[in-house]
Amino acid sequence: MADISVIIPVYNGEKYIKKCLDSVVNQTKKEIEILVVNDGSTDKTEDIIKSINDSRIKYFKNTNHGIGYTRNYGISKSSGKYIMFVDSDDYIDEKECELLYTKCINDDLDISMCDFYRVYDKSKVRVNLPDFEDSSLKENPDIITENLNPWGKLYNKKMLIDNNIKFVENLKYEDAPFVIESFCSAKKIGKVNEPLHYYVIHNNSETTVRDRRCFDILKIVNKIRKYTKSKDYLKEKIDKLTVRILTNYTIQQRVQPNKKDAMEFIDEAFDYLKKEVPDYKKNKYYENRGKKRIIEKSKFLTKLYVSLYRRKHEVNK
Repeated sequence: MADISVIIPVYNGEKYIKKCLDSVVNQTKKEIEILVVNDGSTDKTEDIIKSINDSRIKYFKNTNHGIGYTRNYGISKSSGKYIMFVDSDDYIDEKECELLYTKCINDDLDISMCDFYRVYDKSKVRVNLPDFEDSSLKENPDIITENLNPWGKLYNKKMLIDNNIKFVENLKYEDAPFVIESFCSAKKIGKVNEPLHYYVIHNNSETTVRDRRCFDILKIVNKIRKYTKSKDYLKEKIDKLTVRILTNYTIQQRVQPNKKDAMEFIDEAFDYLKKEVPDYKKNKYYENRGKKRIIEKSKFLTKLYVSLYRRKHEVNK
């Protein structure tokens, strides 16, 4: 049994998968298994994976089901005590597995996490998450509003299985509920204060493209709110998270290809805020938004801003 199962979902990743796999294969911690799950790629991804000779690599090939299903499949095939996720276009520091594992073992954690880099075409920016002492989410609710990506973290597999924690399938933005449920279930969470993960941002990625699938975020936010409804200690944080996510997505409708979809999303997002967070205009999220908050709090001004931006930049339809 491996100490860590590193799960790498990949779909048409021929440009990135080798760098990703090389970074995992060359970890200073050797007691790992590397589960690469090909989600129906139609490019040369499979050839590249098979060209890497390492007995710790376990390769699986499925028809296309989406990243939520693919990560869940990886968990079901894993044998490690701990689970780590690495996206196929990202890469990791050679010490990530070792340092996160050591932190979990020495401090008896269910989750350890780390700082990371945002990597652009010609630059990278270090992102330091707020430091905190080893604690549970109930003891320190602030943890929940930070990085909600599944990567850059190590999870106790037994915790995931015992609490039936899985990724949402058939919806975009499936990451956040998984991470929040994991945080809520963890007896103790800790942080390594080093940037060990390289999060690559490129044009036309799943995280930068806006299309009709943006409506999935409303369902995702609703799932999070339903899951945490009985956890009174999280109400303020979940309200702030709700406002932050939906405000971000209403403003991003400026790059939505279809104007009708953009306006419809803004309507639905503000309707949701009025229903679920009636005093959202007073939410702490806006405290540090400067003059931007004047637009962000108003459906009318948000629509006006989005329309003017689209006209200026000739966003079609």
